[in-house]
This record gives sequence, structure tokens and C-alpha cells, in this order.
Amino acid sequence: MESLKLPLSLGMSNPFLTSSLVSRFHPRCNLGLSNGCRNHSGFIIVFPTKFLSKHCNTKGVWSAQVSTRSTSASTQPITEELIEDNPKDLYTSGDSIRRRFLDFYASRGHKILPSASLVPEDPTVLLTIAGMLQFKPIFLGKVPRQVARATTSQRCIRTNDIENVGRTSRHHTFFEMLGNFSFGDYFKKEAIKWAWELTISEFGLPAERLWISVYEDDDEAFSIWHDEVGVPVERIKRMGEEDNFWTSGVTGPCGPCSEIYYDFHPERGFSETDLGDDSRFIEFYNLVFMQYNRTDDGSLEPLKQMNIDTGLGLERMARILQKVPNNYETDLIFPIIEKASELANVSYARADDSVKTNLKIIGDHMRAIVFLLSDGVVPSNIGRGYVVRRLIRRAVRTGRLAGITGDGRGNIEGAFLPTIAEKVIDMSTHIDSDVKARAPRILEELKREELRFVQTLERGEKLLDQMLVEALSSANENGTTPCLSGKDAFLLYDTYGFPVEITREVAGERGVSVDMHTFDIEMENQRRQSQAAHSAVKLEVGNDADLTASISNTEFLGYDTLSARAVVEGLLVNGKSVLQVSKGNEVEVLLNRTPFYAESGGQIGDNGFLFIPEARNQEQAVIEIKEVKKSHGNIFVHTGTVKEGSIEVGGEVEAAVDARLRQRAKVHHTATHLLQAALKKVIGQETSQAGSLVAFDRLRFDFNFHRPLLDNELMEIEELINSWITDATLLQTKVMALTDAKNAGAIAMFGEKYGEEVRVVEVPGVSMELCGGTHVSNTSELRGFKIISEQGIASGIRRIEAVAGEAFIEYINARDSYMKQLCSTLKVKAEEVPTRVETLLEELRSARNEISAARAKAAVYKASIVANKAFPVGTSTTIRVLVECMDDMDADSLKSAAEYLMDELQDPAAVILGSCPGEGKVSLIAAFTPAVVGMGIQAGKFIGPIAKLCGGGGGGRPNFAQAGGRKPENLSSALEKARAELVSLLSEKAS
Repeated sequence: MESLKLPLSLGMSNPFLTSSLVSRFHPRCNLGLSNGCRNHSGFIIVFPTKFLSKHCNTKGVWSAQVSTRSTSASTQPITEELIEDNPKDLYTSGDSIRRRFLDFYASRGHKILPSASLVPEDPTVLLTIAGMLQFKPIFLGKVPRQVARATTSQRCIRTNDIENVGRTSRHHTFFEMLGNFSFGDYFKKEAIKWAWELTISEFGLPAERLWISVYEDDDEAFSIWHDEVGVPVERIKRMGEEDNFWTSGVTGPCGPCSEIYYDFHPERGFSETDLGDDSRFIEFYNLVFMQYNRTDDGSLEPLKQMNIDTGLGLERMARILQKVPNNYETDLIFPIIEKASELANVSYARADDSVKTNLKIIGDHMRAIVFLLSDGVVPSNIGRGYVVRRLIRRAVRTGRLAGITGDGRGNIEGAFLPTIAEKVIDMSTHIDSDVKARAPRILEELKREELRFVQTLERGEKLLDQMLVEALSSANENGTTPCLSGKDAFLLYDTYGFPVEITREVAGERGVSVDMHTFDIEMENQRRQSQAAHSAVKLEVGNDADLTASISNTEFLGYDTLSARAVVEGLLVNGKSVLQVSKGNEVEVLLNRTPFYAESGGQIGDNGFLFIPEARNQEQAVIEIKEVKKSHGNIFVHTGTVKEGSIEVGGEVEAAVDARLRQRAKVHHTATHLLQAALKKVIGQETSQAGSLVAFDRLRFDFNFHRPLLDNELMEIEELINSWITDATLLQTKVMALTDAKNAGAIAMFGEKYGEEVRVVEVPGVSMELCGGTHVSNTSELRGFKIISEQGIASGIRRIEAVAGEAFIEYINARDSYMKQLCSTLKVKAEEVPTRVETLLEELRSARNEISAARAKAAVYKASIVANKAFPVGTSTTIRVLVECMDDMDADSLKSAAEYLMDELQDPAAVILGSCPGEGKVSLIAAFTPAVVGMGIQAGKFIGPIAKLCGGGGGGRPNFAQAGGRKPENLSSALEKARAELVSLLSEKAS
């Protein structure tokens, strides 16, 4: 094919690029661009970006092509031969597909909204698993819609199919879901027609390659697809409830769905077609028609507001348009795979299927890991922290399987995940612009977690070796074929991250098979638990839906006043709506306006009172408010107790906030901002907030950091904050556009969700944060700041608790009172307390050592008395055995006694000692000489079952082991059992 490439510098005045020519060559200008634009002469034209943007209504377009091939039949991307230095058609790049989708729906009245965090606000879901999750309250009718139509590109995480990642062409843990949503606006006809127009006109997919699925009873959707869109009947499949009826749970919103599939092999025809055949079809667009509510009895009732929820898989569309065999080889993932290949010193193109699979797993997992860490998820052993830890461990062990050693920069012992993560971060700009700013923290966390896990892997290798020794020994004793149990293999896999492939390989070298059947059962059990926990978005239509639907958002007056008149719009007792509540009852009060701050942004809600003054037809009433929270969006719920009189819906109240408590909260909230600023100055800008609490008595601030803070660092932080307090700086509060606030350098508070306009709280020269909380007017109101504690609460997460203002004064006064009492007790001055305490501690240590030495001597003396109770066992070899109760001897003394007896009885000898050192306590010791251990009898394994009889457990080395228990009453029988079993074992070995 001949080609003509025009320089990007070519201006719009060039006569070759006239609008008529473009209209002729570029069908998207009028009809929508297919996968490229080609002229009748076979020339390929690469248009400048500005030209396409101006004349073709496109955004983010770098190139397009013109060909003699028909637009309906061709989806081939531009090749390297056609466009120099550009291996991919940028018009079909992942970033371009995302932009084109959003622009398509924006031009049809949809508001482009940002992706929600991977850490959802919804407490019923561990991670954001679907594009609709951020709109769940709107679908439930609990939050009024802000827009009628929306479109998003949502970052999602799913791990329920993690074992399929890299092994199929389409499974991922991290993916982007492009979606368009209608909240009671348009419905099936528009959703279907726009989905088709997007697919055919915008993305240029040939109509003859598209198949449709509809719910078996959804005649309306079938008719729209066939009669109005024109899809032939033979390419529309009716499918059952399992495939094409979306539900949110046992009850709640639900409805039929319709899906669009791309056919990779249309030559196979129409007979016996299975849309589930991954080798032929890929489902890339799902349209959910949310039109019913499933009630408790299972029946369906129409929703008052019918909604549209769609999802188009970005990775899947990229695969189709870029003409690659799987999602992993698109420009969304393949650069990450190439970096992993480089570190493994292998060629992906020439690698075998096993290596390719490992590289795909790394490419997938690294995207999930980076974006989870960026959104504040820290590796741990619970919750979402376990998800990211598991992904990191899978990436590490998979990298080792692929042959990666070292960080690729010459450090053979270095971590390799940060090197690959740098590529993910470089590619993150159009997905989440905040990732690059968080890069230092992400890379440091990855490095620390990987190096820690490498040590765990090494422990797993040692445990495997021990398991194989036991399997061989057991098989030898029983005359069976050596086999490692499936439970042991799964323990290595799940707890130690040891790949079952390596387990089988190592075991095979030692002549041991692995029970894969049991392993698969254990794996399936875990998979079911994972699916049950993480793969469903639960929606419910609550009993109070009618109440909240009739109540508008509460108007908050608390920034400007601490008291106001308000109207009671609703009352709840035990979650049920009532019209009146009388004295002595707990109540939740909904007001049309309020000066009370509702708990959010880490700040607790205000306390105070609602008053109803005595009037002609109304007795005086007092309601004490102890908690204020937000519900169903921005409705404030005031929880309290009716102390006097009664309160009724429609009545007017005087709402008054406790001014003293509000001031304490304001002080601590401003102090929290100063603390974050000080932390960034002292320990580094990369640290970020991971949670907070602003209370009346203290503040709590959680932040990402990999080590405890040093004393001098804590002192520097305190001094810095107190200097800012002394500066008496006036705070500035303003409302501005979110983009303007971020551009100005404002920091977002952890866990907060922001609208288009935000409130910015600034301490000039010190701190600027997006914050809806209440703050002091001047830093001098803080009076003083003191750190109470600094500690680790999770891997990579530290916590500081501190006080300021009135709480600071109370703290200092209390500490002063304690010091005075201490001085009085020790009869020294305050400055002499440390020296006096150290002297007392030294005296105490000395006394304890003397007592311990005395007890040891007593133990040895008692052991010398009972040594003559040892008896011989065995015929060919005589073994001295002693099993004795040592009364109330403590554990250390029991150890001294056993050591003495080992020397006294000489080899071969076996000693079991027990005692009851205190109420509800049992101590046990087993000590075997080398000759006894050589017979295959190990102290650690022997003492464990004996300790269980006493309600405990324990273990240790083959020659010496300790155990404990909680049932002293069983010690005598436990020692008898120990004596009998020991005699039996030794008699057999020594005969």
C-alpha cells in the first residue's frame, strides 16, 4: 500500500487539507470515525491533532489513517511500516479509548465525573468492584441526584478470579470500567441506541461482528435491538437469569441486562453458537436496566425511578481495537510486561507459555498494587490490607519463577517490584493524576514489603524441607509411597506464599508426590470465601426510604452561628418514623437547618440541646443531643434524649451547640492540620494521612511511615507547632473550584469525598487543606500543643495522639499533679526523680537476681533428691528415665532442675518434669540426651500432646522442650501418660 505522511507542522492553510477533502476522506467528521480513515487512492493520511480536534470533533487524537479498505470490514491498527517511530495507532490507544468514550457521552448530556477511590465509602464492600458503586445511594433513592446523567472511567479491583489471571485472555485483578448512567432520566431505548452508535460509529467495529444477549423475557430490549437498531435475529441471543438478570442481593434493585459481544471468528457461522466460548467471543459492554425491586417474598415490583447502569471494559475494547490476542498485550499492560521481561532477561515473544503466564500475572498485579497503595491501602493481614499483601506476594513469587533476581540496577539482593512499579506510575497520568505525587511512598512501601516477604519465602523453604523429611519418614515406617498432604502444600502456598509448582518440583526431586486433590479442595474453599466476601455489591431499599425521600438535605449553619431556630422534619425511635416523642425516650431528630456539626472528616459531631420554649399550647421541652451524624447523603441526624416535655414533627425548636465542646473540637482540628504540616517538614513530604480523629479531649492522626519517630523528631514537631501557635496567625477559609484548590496546592483529607466546589482552610505559610470541619480563627487559640503518644498500628502506619487548647492545659496540670505525688513518695525534688527511680530499679534487679539464684539452688537440691528415682528401660541399651512432679517450682527453676538431671543421669537418659507454679498454671519440661534423640524420639514433639492434657501446649528443640497449661488438676494423669508412652517408645528402640 502506498502511503503519504504529512508533517505535524503543516498548517490549516495548506490547500491539501480542506474541509471538503476531510469530509470525503474522514467519515467520522459526519458519520463517526471507524478504525481509521482511508482515501480512494490508497494513501494514508496522518492529520495534525489540532486539525482533527477542530474539524472532526475529537479530543486526544494524535493520528488517523485513510485506506482503500472498507471501513466496516477493517479494524487493523496502523503498523510500524506505515507510521515511523509509532508502533501503535495512538487513536486506538487505551488513553484515547477512555477519552473518546467520556467525550461521546458528554456530548449527549452526561456529566463526566471522576473515578472514585478503590477504598469505597460503602461499608458492605471491601474494595471498589464496579463502576456503579459510587452511585449506589442514588440508585437506592437515599441521596438526591445531582445530575440526571453521568459518565465515568472507574478504577476497579476484583480478586475472586485471581487464579485465572494470566491464564485466560481477559481476567484481571485491576481494570477500568467505562460507564454511562441514568438516574431516572433515559432508559432502554437511549441506552441501547447510544451503545450501538458508540460501538459502530465512534470505535468503528463492524456491525456483522457484533452479537447481542438479552434476558429471555425482555421482549422490549429484543425489539429495540432488532426492529430499531437493525441487529439480525440470528445474532441476538435470549439468555437466562444467571447470565442476563442483574441482582444486587437477595432483595433490592434489580433488572434485566443486555450485553454486546465481539466475534473474532465470524466464519464459524450461526449454528450452535455459544456466547460463552472465549476462543470466539468477548463480551465488552454490559447494559443493566434497573427497573425492579425484589421484595422479601421474592416478588418483583417496578421501581419508582428506573435507572441505567452500564459498563464497558477498557482493556477488552483495547484488545479488540489494537488487534492483539489478549488484554495483556494492549498498551495498557504490555509496557509493564516488557519491563518485567527485561528484569528476567527473557524475550516475551520467544518465551514459552509458562513464562508468558508469569509475566502476565506480574503485569496485572503491579497495576492493582500501585493503585491500591496510592489510595492508602497498606499491606496487612486483615481486610483490604490483606488483598494488597497477597497481590504483592504473588507478584514476588511469580517474578522469582520467571527468573527475576535483583532490582535490575546491579543489586542482586534488591527488590524488583519498585523497578516495575516505576513503569506503572509513568503510565498512570490519565488514570489517576495523584499517583505520581505519591510515588515515593508507593515505592518505599513496595520495597519494604517485598524484602520482608523474601525472608518469609525462605522460612517456607525450610518448612517444606521439614515436611518432606516427615513424609519420607512416615512412608518408611508404614511401607507406603511418600506423599505430601494437600493441606501442608496449601499451608505453604497460603501462609508462606510458596508456589505449589515449586512445592511439587522440590518434592519430586526428593521422591515425594503431592496430594493435589486435597490442595485443590482447600483452594476452592478459599475461592468460595473470597467470592462470597468480595464479589457482590449489596443494595437494599430500606424501610425509611419514604421518610428520607420526603426530607431535603439539612442546611448547615454551624460555621457562622452556634444557635438557630429550626423545624422538626422527622423523628425516629429505634429506626422507625414517629410523629411525637415524650420525656425519657431516646430519639433521632431530623431538622431543616442546624448549627450542629455532623461527624465527618474525622471530626466528631457536636453536643448540645434542642429547646422548645413554653407557649400557650406547648409545654417547655429539652432534648439533650449527644451525637450528630450524616445519613443518606447530607441529612443530619441528631441523636439524644428527651429530658423534659415532648417533641413533635412540624414543631419549631431552638438548636444550641455546646460552645465549650465546639471550641475544643475546633482547636484539635486546626492542630491536626498543623501536625500534618509539621510531619511533612520533619520526616518528609512523602508522608500522608491515613486516618484521623478530632475529639473534644484529644486528636489522633494516622500517617504512612515505615519506622518509629525518634525522640528528637517528636520534639522538633512539637516545637514547630508551638512556634506556629505563638505566631498568632489568622486562618483563611474560602470556597473555590476543586481544580483551582488542587492547583493551589491544597491537600485533600483522607477518606473525604469532594464535589466540584470545596472549602479550603489555610494557615498562611504553613498549611492549606480541603476541609469541611470547624476551625479556630487564630492559631493562638490553640494555647499549646503536646504529643501524648506515637506508636505503630499496622505495617507502615504510625499513629500520633496529642492534645491542644483546654485539653493541653488539663494534660499538663494532671502530669504536674502526678509528679508532685511521686516527689512526695520518693522524698526527692522533681529533677532528682529519674536518678532515684534508676537506683530503685537497680536494687530491684539485684534482689530479683538473688531470688532467682536461690530458687535455682533450691531446684538443683530438690533434683538431687529425686535423681535416685530414675529407673532403667531397655535390654540391649539401658536408658535412665525420670518422670516426676516438682510441686510448685516455677518454670525457670524447673529448667535448672532438668539441666542438672541431664548431667547427673548421663547419656542415655530421658527426663520429664512437671509443676504447678501458681493458680491455674502448669509447667512442663522434657529433656533428652543425644543418644535418645538419635533413636528418633524428639522432646519438642513428645511434650506437646502431654501439655494438651493440661489444657495447654508447647514445644521446642529435639533435646529440650518446654510447655505449659491451665489445668493443674490434670498434671498427675498427664505425667502418668508421659511415663507410660516414654517407657513404651524407649523399650521398643532400645531392645
